Amino acid sequence: MSVKTFLQKIYNSIKRFFTGLMPELKKAIHIGVTVTEAIKKFDTNSPIAADILTALIPGTVDDFIKNKIREQLPKIVVQLRLVDETLGLTDPADIMRQAVKVIQQLDGDYSNAFLHDLSIIVAQVAADGKLNWGDAVYLLQWYYQHKFKQ
Repeated sequence: MSVKTFLQKIYNSIKRFFTGLMPELKKAIHIGVTVTEAIKKFDTNSPIAADILTALIPGTVDDFIKNKIREQLPKIVVQLRLVDETLGLTDPADIMRQAVKVIQQLDGDYSNAFLHDLSIIVAQVAADGKLNWGDAVYLLQWYYQHKFKQ
């Protein structure tokens, strides 16, 4: 079996798995990818930087999930200990502003690795614990490559 055939079988398996997911899990995966894409593109000098959490979370997300992400996103960033500048900060907007600045300065694979992990954790928050890490790794990568970037 060629590598191309092998990879095609993996792709088809993940696609079938994704297609069979509950709608709320598909939505959670989309939210995870959308939030991290917003972090990559966010202009920290923009006037809307004052309410960074609102700017990062898609407006189409229902209020329960949006509030949960608003609460958890700054905690996630602090827990990942990526940003020394967040130590001692208590305002979620300040935490996220500092985190976004540092995340945007990461290079290549470091940035990709951090954002991939962050999107998984955000998707898990949005899925209310119904998405495990192992499944999320494959599903988010597949979704990003084959749905989001299309």
